[in-house]
Amino acid sequence: MEEAKPRKKRSNQFIRFLLYIKDRFDLQEGKEDELETIEYISKNVEFKGANLWILIFAIFVASVGLNVNSTAVVIGAMLISPLMGPIMGIGMAAGINDFDLLKRSLRNLGVAVFIAILTSSIYFTFTPLDDAQSELLARTEPTIWDVLIALFGGLAGIIAGSRKEKSNAIPGVAIATALMPPLCTAGYGLATMNLYYFIGAFYLFFINSVFISLSTYLIVRFMKYPKKEFLDEKKEKRVQTYITVFTILTIVPSVYLAYGIVVRSIWEEQAKTFIQNEFVYPKTQVLSSEYFYNEEPKTIQINLIGERLPDSEITKLQEQAKAQGFEGTELKINQSGSGQTDMNLLRSDILKDLYERNERLIQNKDERIALLENEVANYGQVRVLGNEIAKEAKINHPGLRKFTLNRSMVNDLEKETTDTLLVAYAEFTKKPSLEETNKLTEWLKLRTKSDTVAVILH
Repeated sequence: MEEAKPRKKRSNQFIRFLLYIKDRFDLQEGKEDELETIEYISKNVEFKGANLWILIFAIFVASVGLNVNSTAVVIGAMLISPLMGPIMGIGMAAGINDFDLLKRSLRNLGVAVFIAILTSSIYFTFTPLDDAQSELLARTEPTIWDVLIALFGGLAGIIAGSRKEKSNAIPGVAIATALMPPLCTAGYGLATMNLYYFIGAFYLFFINSVFISLSTYLIVRFMKYPKKEFLDEKKEKRVQTYITVFTILTIVPSVYLAYGIVVRSIWEEQAKTFIQNEFVYPKTQVLSSEYFYNEEPKTIQINLIGERLPDSEITKLQEQAKAQGFEGTELKINQSGSGQTDMNLLRSDILKDLYERNERLIQNKDERIALLENEVANYGQVRVLGNEIAKEAKINHPGLRKFTLNRSMVNDLEKETTDTLLVAYAEFTKKPSLEETNKLTEWLKLRTKSDTVAVILH
Protein backbone atom coordinates (compact mmCIF):
# COMPACT_ATOMS: atom_id res chain seq x y z
CA MET A 1 0.00 0.00 0.00
CA GLU A 2 2.82 2.40 0.85
CA GLU A 3 4.43 1.84 -2.58
CA ALA A 4 1.10 2.41 -4.36
CA LYS A 5 0.68 5.92 -2.86
CA PRO A 6 3.93 7.39 -4.26
CA ARG A 7 3.10 5.88 -7.67
CA LYS A 8 -0.36 7.40 -7.59
CA LYS A 9 1.11 10.75 -6.52
CA ARG A 10 3.63 10.69 -9.40
CA SER A 11 0.83 9.76 -11.81
CA ASN A 12 -1.28 12.71 -10.62
CA GLN A 13 1.69 15.09 -11.00
CA PHE A 14 2.30 13.87 -14.55
CA ILE A 15 -1.39 14.32 -15.43
CA ARG A 16 -1.32 17.85 -13.96
CA PHE A 17 1.81 18.60 -15.99
CA LEU A 18 0.11 17.41 -19.20
CA LEU A 19 -2.98 19.52 -18.42
CA TYR A 20 -0.71 22.52 -17.78
CA ILE A 21 1.01 22.02 -21.16
CA LYS A 22 -2.36 21.56 -22.91
CA ASP A 23 -3.63 24.78 -21.32
CA ARG A 24 -0.50 26.67 -22.41
CA PHE A 25 -0.81 25.57 -26.04
CA ASP A 26 -4.60 25.84 -26.28
CA LEU A 27 -5.54 27.68 -29.49
CA GLN A 28 -9.07 28.27 -28.21
CA GLU A 29 -7.69 30.80 -25.70
CA GLY A 30 -8.44 34.32 -26.96
CA LYS A 31 -9.98 32.99 -30.20
CA GLU A 32 -12.34 35.23 -32.13
CA ASP A 33 -15.75 33.89 -33.13
CA GLU A 34 -15.28 31.70 -36.23
CA LEU A 35 -17.81 33.66 -38.31
CA GLU A 36 -16.09 36.94 -37.37
CA THR A 37 -12.72 35.52 -38.50
CA ILE A 38 -14.20 34.27 -41.79
CA GLU A 39 -15.73 37.71 -42.39
CA TYR A 40 -12.41 39.42 -41.48
CA ILE A 41 -10.46 37.34 -44.00
CA SER A 42 -13.19 37.63 -46.65
CA LYS A 43 -13.10 41.45 -46.45
CA ASN A 44 -9.33 41.49 -47.04
CA VAL A 45 -9.72 39.38 -50.20
CA GLU A 46 -11.06 42.20 -52.37
CA PHE A 47 -8.68 44.18 -54.59
CA LYS A 48 -10.38 47.34 -55.74
CA GLY A 49 -10.35 51.02 -54.91
CA ALA A 50 -7.90 51.94 -52.16
CA ASN A 51 -6.50 48.39 -51.86
CA LEU A 52 -5.49 48.38 -55.52
CA TRP A 53 -3.82 51.80 -55.29
CA ILE A 54 -1.96 50.76 -52.14
CA LEU A 55 -0.71 47.67 -53.99
CA ILE A 56 0.50 49.77 -56.94
CA PHE A 57 2.33 52.23 -54.69
CA ALA A 58 3.81 49.37 -52.63
CA ILE A 59 5.06 47.74 -55.86
CA PHE A 60 6.73 51.00 -56.91
CA VAL A 61 8.38 51.30 -53.49
CA ALA A 62 9.57 47.67 -53.58
CA SER A 63 10.88 48.10 -57.15
CA VAL A 64 12.86 51.18 -56.15
CA GLY A 65 14.23 49.29 -53.12
CA LEU A 66 15.35 46.38 -55.30
CA ASN A 67 16.75 48.79 -57.89
CA VAL A 68 18.93 50.69 -55.39
CA ASN A 69 19.61 47.55 -53.33
CA SER A 70 18.02 48.93 -50.16
CA THR A 71 16.76 46.25 -47.74
CA ALA A 72 15.02 48.83 -45.56
CA VAL A 73 12.94 50.17 -48.48
CA VAL A 74 11.94 46.63 -49.56
CA ILE A 75 10.83 45.83 -45.99
CA GLY A 76 8.76 49.03 -45.91
CA ALA A 77 7.03 48.02 -49.16
CA MET A 78 6.21 44.58 -47.78
CA LEU A 79 4.68 46.19 -44.68
CA ILE A 80 2.14 48.20 -46.70
CA SER A 81 1.39 45.46 -49.22
CA PRO A 82 -2.16 43.95 -49.03
CA LEU A 83 -1.21 40.72 -50.87
CA MET A 84 -1.75 38.43 -47.87
CA GLY A 85 -5.56 38.84 -48.03
CA PRO A 86 -6.50 36.74 -51.08
CA ILE A 87 -3.80 34.13 -50.36
CA MET A 88 -5.20 33.47 -46.88
CA GLY A 89 -8.69 33.64 -48.42
CA ILE A 90 -7.85 30.66 -50.67
CA GLY A 91 -6.80 28.56 -47.66
CA MET A 92 -9.87 29.65 -45.67
CA ALA A 93 -12.20 28.85 -48.58
CA ALA A 94 -10.71 25.37 -49.03
CA GLY A 95 -11.00 24.75 -45.30
CA ILE A 96 -14.71 25.65 -45.01
CA ASN A 97 -15.85 24.40 -48.47
CA ASP A 98 -16.80 27.90 -49.64
CA PHE A 99 -16.50 27.72 -53.42
CA ASP A 100 -17.67 31.32 -53.91
CA LEU A 101 -14.96 32.62 -51.58
CA LEU A 102 -12.41 30.42 -53.37
CA LYS A 103 -13.34 31.84 -56.79
CA ARG A 104 -13.33 35.39 -55.42
CA SER A 105 -9.92 34.89 -53.78
CA LEU A 106 -8.39 33.38 -56.94
CA ARG A 107 -9.85 36.14 -59.11
CA ASN A 108 -8.55 38.89 -56.83
CA LEU A 109 -5.15 37.25 -56.48
CA GLY A 110 -4.92 37.03 -60.27
CA VAL A 111 -5.76 40.74 -60.57
CA ALA A 112 -3.20 41.63 -57.87
CA VAL A 113 -0.45 39.57 -59.51
CA PHE A 114 -1.18 41.03 -62.97
CA ILE A 115 -1.19 44.62 -61.66
CA ALA A 116 1.98 44.00 -59.59
CA ILE A 117 3.98 42.54 -62.50
CA LEU A 118 2.69 45.22 -64.91
CA THR A 119 3.61 48.03 -62.49
CA SER A 120 7.11 46.72 -61.81
CA SER A 121 7.66 46.09 -65.54
CA ILE A 122 6.78 49.71 -66.30
CA TYR A 123 9.16 50.93 -63.59
CA PHE A 124 12.09 48.76 -64.70
CA THR A 125 11.51 49.71 -68.36
CA PHE A 126 12.11 53.39 -67.64
CA THR A 127 14.57 53.34 -64.72
CA PRO A 128 18.11 54.43 -65.66
CA LEU A 129 19.53 51.85 -63.20
CA ASP A 130 19.24 48.59 -65.10
CA ASP A 131 21.80 46.44 -63.24
CA ALA A 132 20.49 43.46 -61.22
CA GLN A 133 21.49 44.12 -57.60
CA SER A 134 21.95 41.44 -54.92
CA GLU A 135 18.50 42.13 -53.39
CA LEU A 136 16.92 41.41 -56.75
CA LEU A 137 19.08 38.40 -57.61
CA ALA A 138 18.16 36.77 -54.27
CA ARG A 139 14.56 36.46 -55.52
CA THR A 140 15.27 34.60 -58.77
CA GLU A 141 15.43 31.09 -57.35
CA PRO A 142 13.57 29.52 -54.40
CA THR A 143 15.34 27.48 -51.74
CA ILE A 144 14.14 25.09 -49.04
CA TRP A 145 14.31 27.97 -46.56
CA ASP A 146 11.71 29.91 -48.58
CA VAL A 147 9.36 26.92 -48.37
CA LEU A 148 9.79 26.61 -44.60
CA ILE A 149 9.36 30.36 -44.08
CA ALA A 150 6.14 30.37 -46.13
CA LEU A 151 4.74 27.36 -44.24
CA PHE A 152 5.51 28.55 -40.70
CA GLY A 153 4.80 32.17 -41.57
CA GLY A 154 1.38 31.19 -42.88
CA LEU A 155 0.66 29.24 -39.69
CA ALA A 156 1.53 32.31 -37.62
CA GLY A 157 -0.61 34.52 -39.88
CA ILE A 158 -3.83 32.51 -39.65
CA ILE A 159 -3.46 31.97 -35.89
CA ALA A 160 -2.96 35.72 -35.41
CA GLY A 161 -5.92 36.45 -37.69
CA SER A 162 -8.18 34.19 -35.63
CA ARG A 163 -7.55 36.11 -32.38
CA LYS A 164 -9.92 38.66 -30.82
CA GLU A 165 -7.04 41.11 -30.44
CA LYS A 166 -5.25 41.45 -33.78
CA SER A 167 -1.48 41.60 -33.36
CA ASN A 168 1.29 42.75 -35.70
CA ALA A 169 1.91 39.14 -36.76
CA ILE A 170 0.25 39.45 -40.19
CA PRO A 171 2.48 42.37 -41.34
CA GLY A 172 5.39 40.37 -39.93
CA VAL A 173 4.33 37.36 -42.01
CA ALA A 174 4.18 39.59 -45.11
CA ILE A 175 7.79 40.62 -44.43
CA ALA A 176 9.05 37.14 -43.60
CA THR A 177 7.44 35.39 -46.59
CA ALA A 178 8.53 38.20 -48.96
CA LEU A 179 5.59 38.13 -51.39
CA MET A 180 6.29 41.52 -53.01
CA PRO A 181 9.96 41.23 -54.09
CA PRO A 182 9.45 38.10 -56.27
CA LEU A 183 6.65 39.85 -58.21
CA CYS A 184 8.87 42.92 -58.71
CA THR A 185 11.70 40.65 -59.86
CA ALA A 186 9.32 38.97 -62.30
CA GLY A 187 8.50 42.44 -63.62
CA TYR A 188 12.23 43.12 -63.97
CA GLY A 189 12.56 39.87 -65.95
CA LEU A 190 9.82 41.02 -68.36
CA ALA A 191 11.28 44.52 -68.71
CA THR A 192 14.76 43.18 -69.50
CA MET A 193 13.43 40.18 -71.49
CA ASN A 194 15.21 37.81 -69.09
CA LEU A 195 13.01 34.71 -69.03
CA TYR A 196 15.16 33.01 -66.37
CA TYR A 197 14.55 35.83 -63.87
CA PHE A 198 10.82 35.94 -64.68
CA ILE A 199 10.22 32.21 -64.27
CA GLY A 200 12.43 31.88 -61.18
CA ALA A 201 10.83 34.84 -59.38
CA PHE A 202 7.27 33.81 -60.29
CA TYR A 203 8.06 30.26 -59.17
CA LEU A 204 9.19 31.65 -55.79
CA PHE A 205 5.97 33.68 -55.46
CA PHE A 206 3.89 30.62 -56.38
CA ILE A 207 5.64 28.41 -53.80
CA ASN A 208 5.20 31.06 -51.08
CA SER A 209 1.52 31.57 -51.93
CA VAL A 210 0.70 27.84 -51.98
CA PHE A 211 2.32 27.12 -48.65
CA ILE A 212 0.73 30.14 -46.96
CA SER A 213 -2.66 28.92 -48.26
CA LEU A 214 -1.84 25.36 -47.17
CA SER A 215 -0.98 26.45 -43.62
CA THR A 216 -4.22 28.48 -43.46
CA TYR A 217 -6.17 25.43 -44.65
CA LEU A 218 -4.53 23.18 -42.03
CA ILE A 219 -5.27 25.53 -39.11
CA VAL A 220 -8.87 26.10 -40.25
CA ARG A 221 -9.47 22.34 -40.39
CA PHE A 222 -7.61 21.76 -37.10
CA MET A 223 -9.69 24.40 -35.28
CA LYS A 224 -12.87 22.90 -36.83
CA TYR A 225 -14.27 26.04 -38.41
CA PRO A 226 -17.90 25.59 -39.50
CA LYS A 227 -18.20 24.46 -43.12
CA LYS A 228 -20.56 26.18 -45.48
CA GLU A 229 -23.93 24.44 -45.57
CA PHE A 230 -26.02 23.96 -48.71
CA LEU A 231 -29.73 23.26 -48.98
CA ASP A 232 -29.08 21.16 -52.06
CA GLU A 233 -27.02 18.09 -51.08
CA LYS A 234 -25.99 17.44 -54.69
CA LYS A 235 -24.63 20.97 -54.98
CA GLU A 236 -22.79 20.56 -51.66
CA LYS A 237 -21.12 17.35 -52.88
CA ARG A 238 -20.26 19.00 -56.19
CA VAL A 239 -18.67 21.98 -54.41
CA GLN A 240 -16.73 19.68 -52.08
CA THR A 241 -15.49 17.73 -55.11
CA TYR A 242 -14.37 20.94 -56.87
CA ILE A 243 -12.50 22.14 -53.80
CA THR A 244 -10.92 18.73 -53.19
CA VAL A 245 -9.74 18.54 -56.82
CA PHE A 246 -8.44 22.12 -56.67
CA THR A 247 -6.61 21.42 -53.39
CA ILE A 248 -5.00 18.26 -54.77
CA LEU A 249 -4.03 19.94 -58.06
CA THR A 250 -2.45 22.80 -56.15
CA ILE A 251 -0.77 21.01 -53.27
CA VAL A 252 0.59 17.87 -54.96
CA PRO A 253 2.68 19.70 -57.62
CA SER A 254 3.90 22.27 -55.06
CA VAL A 255 4.92 19.51 -52.63
CA TYR A 256 6.73 17.75 -55.49
CA LEU A 257 8.45 21.02 -56.43
CA ALA A 258 9.33 21.66 -52.78
CA TYR A 259 10.81 18.16 -52.57
CA GLY A 260 12.92 18.97 -55.63
CA ILE A 261 14.12 22.17 -53.93
CA VAL A 262 15.09 20.18 -50.82
CA VAL A 263 17.04 17.63 -52.87
CA ARG A 264 18.80 20.36 -54.84
CA SER A 265 19.67 22.33 -51.67
CA ILE A 266 21.14 19.21 -50.04
CA TRP A 267 23.14 18.45 -53.21
CA GLU A 268 24.53 22.00 -53.36
CA GLU A 269 25.49 21.98 -49.68
CA GLN A 270 27.28 18.64 -50.12
CA ALA A 271 29.08 20.02 -53.19
CA LYS A 272 30.24 23.09 -51.24
CA THR A 273 31.46 20.88 -48.39
CA PHE A 274 33.30 18.65 -50.87
CA ILE A 275 35.12 21.65 -52.40
CA GLN A 276 36.04 23.08 -48.99
CA ASN A 277 37.45 19.75 -47.77
CA GLU A 278 39.16 18.43 -50.90
CA PHE A 279 40.44 21.50 -52.75
CA VAL A 280 43.07 22.47 -50.19
CA TYR A 281 46.43 23.12 -51.86
CA PRO A 282 49.29 25.41 -50.76
CA LYS A 283 49.84 27.03 -54.18
CA THR A 284 46.39 26.65 -55.75
CA GLN A 285 43.17 28.39 -54.69
CA VAL A 286 39.52 28.08 -55.66
CA LEU A 287 38.62 31.32 -57.39
CA SER A 288 34.92 30.52 -57.79
CA SER A 289 32.53 27.60 -58.04
CA GLU A 290 29.17 27.10 -59.74
CA TYR A 291 26.57 24.37 -59.36
CA PHE A 292 24.29 23.22 -62.21
CA TYR A 293 21.82 20.79 -60.67
CA ASN A 294 19.21 20.96 -63.45
CA GLU A 295 21.66 20.12 -66.24
CA GLU A 296 22.18 16.62 -67.58
CA PRO A 297 24.53 15.48 -66.20
CA LYS A 298 24.65 17.55 -63.02
CA THR A 299 27.80 19.68 -63.07
CA ILE A 300 30.09 21.14 -60.43
CA GLN A 301 32.29 23.75 -62.09
CA ILE A 302 35.37 24.93 -60.19
CA ASN A 303 37.67 27.70 -61.37
CA LEU A 304 41.20 27.44 -59.94
CA ILE A 305 43.99 29.98 -59.90
CA GLY A 306 47.64 29.44 -59.08
CA GLU A 307 49.81 26.41 -59.72
CA ARG A 308 48.19 23.92 -62.11
CA LEU A 309 47.10 20.58 -60.70
CA PRO A 310 48.45 17.52 -62.53
CA ASP A 311 46.04 15.25 -64.43
CA SER A 312 46.57 12.49 -61.87
CA GLU A 313 45.35 14.80 -59.07
CA ILE A 314 42.26 15.79 -61.08
CA THR A 315 41.46 12.10 -61.71
CA LYS A 316 41.84 11.47 -57.98
CA LEU A 317 39.42 14.32 -57.18
CA GLN A 318 36.85 12.96 -59.64
CA GLU A 319 37.08 9.50 -58.02
CA GLN A 320 36.68 11.04 -54.55
CA ALA A 321 33.60 12.91 -55.78
CA LYS A 322 32.01 9.63 -56.93
CA ALA A 323 32.96 7.95 -53.64
CA GLN A 324 31.19 10.74 -51.72
CA GLY A 325 27.89 10.26 -53.52
CA PHE A 326 28.28 12.41 -56.63
CA GLU A 327 27.48 9.59 -59.05
CA GLY A 328 26.33 10.96 -62.38
CA THR A 329 27.83 14.38 -61.58
CA GLU A 330 30.50 15.90 -63.79
CA LEU A 331 33.35 17.60 -61.94
CA LYS A 332 34.55 20.31 -64.32
CA ILE A 333 37.84 21.92 -63.25
CA ASN A 334 39.10 25.03 -65.05
CA GLN A 335 42.69 26.05 -64.30
CA SER A 336 44.51 29.29 -65.01
CA GLY A 337 46.51 29.00 -68.18
CA SER A 338 44.38 26.18 -69.63
CA GLY A 339 42.60 26.53 -72.93
CA GLN A 340 39.31 25.64 -71.22
CA THR A 341 39.46 28.54 -68.79
CA ASP A 342 37.13 31.40 -69.60
CA MET A 343 39.42 34.38 -69.00
CA ASN A 344 36.48 36.78 -68.98
CA LEU A 345 34.96 34.76 -66.13
CA LEU A 346 38.21 34.84 -64.17
CA ARG A 347 38.60 38.55 -64.80
CA SER A 348 35.04 39.28 -63.70
CA ASP A 349 35.47 37.14 -60.56
CA ILE A 350 38.64 39.02 -59.63
CA LEU A 351 36.96 42.37 -60.25
CA LYS A 352 33.94 41.27 -58.22
CA ASP A 353 36.19 40.24 -55.33
CA LEU A 354 38.05 43.56 -55.50
CA TYR A 355 34.77 45.48 -55.62
CA GLU A 356 33.37 43.65 -52.57
CA ARG A 357 36.58 44.23 -50.61
CA ASN A 358 36.67 47.91 -51.55
CA GLU A 359 32.99 48.25 -50.65
CA ARG A 360 33.73 46.86 -47.17
CA LEU A 361 36.70 49.22 -46.86
CA ILE A 362 34.54 52.16 -47.87
CA GLN A 363 31.94 51.17 -45.26
CA ASN A 364 34.66 50.84 -42.62
CA LYS A 365 36.07 54.24 -43.61
CA ASP A 366 32.60 55.79 -43.36
CA GLU A 367 32.21 54.31 -39.87
CA ARG A 368 35.65 55.59 -38.85
CA ILE A 369 34.93 59.06 -40.23
CA ALA A 370 31.60 59.16 -38.36
CA LEU A 371 33.35 58.04 -35.17
CA LEU A 372 36.09 60.67 -35.56
CA GLU A 373 33.54 63.41 -36.30
CA ASN A 374 31.65 62.40 -33.17
CA GLU A 375 34.85 62.45 -31.11
CA VAL A 376 35.84 65.86 -32.51
CA ALA A 377 32.38 67.22 -31.69
CA ASN A 378 32.62 65.83 -28.15
CA TYR A 379 36.12 67.27 -27.76
CA GLY A 380 34.90 70.68 -28.88
CA GLN A 381 32.02 70.57 -26.41
CA VAL A 382 34.36 69.55 -23.57
CA ARG A 383 36.81 72.34 -24.46
CA VAL A 384 34.08 75.01 -24.36
CA LEU A 385 32.65 73.49 -21.18
CA GLY A 386 36.16 73.35 -19.66
CA ASN A 387 36.63 77.11 -20.07
CA GLU A 388 33.31 77.83 -18.36
CA ILE A 389 33.94 75.37 -15.54
CA ALA A 390 37.46 76.75 -14.93
CA LYS A 391 36.02 80.21 -14.19
CA GLU A 392 33.32 78.77 -11.91
CA ALA A 393 35.86 76.52 -10.15
CA LYS A 394 38.05 79.55 -9.40
CA ILE A 395 35.11 81.22 -7.64
CA ASN A 396 34.40 78.09 -5.55
CA HIS A 397 38.10 77.43 -4.84
CA PRO A 398 40.12 80.69 -4.58
CA GLY A 399 43.39 78.71 -4.17
CA LEU A 400 43.03 77.15 -7.63
CA ARG A 401 45.87 78.25 -9.98
CA LYS A 402 45.48 76.02 -13.06
CA PHE A 403 42.60 73.93 -14.33
CA THR A 404 41.82 71.89 -17.45
CA LEU A 405 39.10 69.44 -18.45
CA ASN A 406 39.43 66.79 -21.15
CA ARG A 407 38.22 63.40 -22.39
CA SER A 408 40.70 60.54 -22.39
CA MET A 409 40.60 57.01 -23.82
CA VAL A 410 40.91 54.32 -21.14
CA ASN A 411 41.79 50.70 -22.01
CA ASP A 412 40.46 48.02 -19.67
CA LEU A 413 43.19 45.37 -19.96
CA GLU A 414 41.19 42.67 -18.17
CA LYS A 415 37.93 43.10 -20.09
CA GLU A 416 39.79 44.15 -23.26
CA THR A 417 37.45 47.11 -23.81
CA THR A 418 37.98 50.81 -24.51
CA ASP A 419 35.98 53.64 -22.99
CA THR A 420 36.16 57.41 -22.59
CA LEU A 421 36.71 59.10 -19.23
CA LEU A 422 36.35 62.74 -18.21
CA VAL A 423 39.64 63.86 -16.65
CA ALA A 424 40.17 67.11 -14.72
CA TYR A 425 43.62 68.52 -13.85
CA ALA A 426 43.72 70.98 -10.95
CA GLU A 427 46.74 72.83 -9.51
CA PHE A 428 46.41 74.73 -6.21
CA THR A 429 48.69 77.32 -4.61
CA LYS A 430 48.90 74.98 -1.64
CA LYS A 431 47.91 71.36 -1.13
CA PRO A 432 44.10 71.17 -0.75
CA SER A 433 42.47 69.34 2.12
CA LEU A 434 40.60 66.06 1.62
CA GLU A 435 37.33 67.89 2.20
CA GLU A 436 38.10 70.46 -0.50
CA THR A 437 39.18 67.71 -2.92
CA ASN A 438 35.93 65.78 -2.38
CA LYS A 439 33.95 68.99 -2.76
CA LEU A 440 35.63 69.71 -6.13
CA THR A 441 35.09 66.14 -7.37
CA GLU A 442 31.38 66.03 -6.46
CA TRP A 443 30.81 69.49 -7.93
CA LEU A 444 32.47 68.44 -11.20
CA LYS A 445 30.23 65.34 -11.46
CA LEU A 446 27.16 67.49 -10.92
CA ARG A 447 28.33 70.24 -13.27
CA THR A 448 29.34 67.95 -16.13
CA LYS A 449 26.48 65.47 -15.55
CA SER A 450 28.97 62.61 -15.51
CA ASP A 451 28.89 59.52 -13.33
CA THR A 452 32.67 59.45 -13.04
CA VAL A 453 35.29 62.22 -13.17
CA ALA A 454 38.96 61.50 -12.62
CA VAL A 455 40.58 64.43 -10.74
CA ILE A 456 44.37 64.82 -10.90
CA LEU A 457 45.74 67.17 -8.24
CA HIS A 458 49.11 68.92 -8.29
